Amino acid sequence: MHTRIIDFSKYSSLRVGAPIEVQVLESPHECSQVCGHIIGKANNLLVSPHASNLYMLDKHFSFIHIESTCVHIGAAMSSGQICSFFKKHDLGGMEFLQGLPGSLGGIIKMNAGLKDKRGGMHEIDKRLLEVNINGIWIPSDTLGFGYRKSAIEGVICAAKIHKIEGFRHELTQDFLSLRAHHPKKPSCGSCFKNPVGDYAGRLLESVGLRGFRVGNMGFAQEHANFLVNLGNGTFEEAIKLIDIAKRRVFESSGIELECEVQIIA
Repeated sequence: MHTRIIDFSKYSSLRVGAPIEVQVLESPHECSQVCGHIIGKANNLLVSPHASNLYMLDKHFSFIHIESTCVHIGAAMSSGQICSFFKKHDLGGMEFLQGLPGSLGGIIKMNAGLKDKRGGMHEIDKRLLEVNINGIWIPSDTLGFGYRKSAIEGVICAAKIHKIEGFRHELTQDFLSLRAHHPKKPSCGSCFKNPVGDYAGRLLESVGLRGFRVGNMGFAQEHANFLVNLGNGTFEEAIKLIDIAKRRVFESSGIELECEVQIIA
């Protein structure tokens, strides 16, 4: 294990934070010693300047190769790398990663997914066979996957993915077109999970929060559920904005919004 200084104002997709020391894990054995937060690619993180006990995976966890019945992928592999590999080898099932930034470990942890234009839901748990957590392989159907969540405790080191022949090019076009409508400013993507039977974006818009800002953090004009950095936004501004949104939506509808962005204070 060694350390790195990560400047989250440059490293995270939201461009919020400060330089913080991060422990870099070099082996699955070291993963069992972690007592803190894995930052991955920081695409879905809001990190306080005062955060501590942060960890990340090094290059030893960045690999991908085809086996007889599955594809074995290291948790540090980015979604773009994985999608490109599957496309190159004409393998299906992971096309939706075209529209999801991040690393495999984070995508699995939050059971990330997307809907295609026909309403089909594509989520990572439907593709998994096994997940390596702290160096131990565990069947995926025992890991408590649900909508944007899992019951995984420990560090995700790697995963084995169903091997399906035939890359579906039409799906990647669906997901690319979805991303074309996303805000171009630094963002963590969806700030809140969709409540059952409704949409967080609709609820936020209904209480006047589309385009609303606190200092230099705001909800995007393009989509009310996208938390965006309008320029030198701070952690404190983001937290205040999130708190305002939760309060307004609850007072209006009785619905308690749950954060999709992971807050590390």
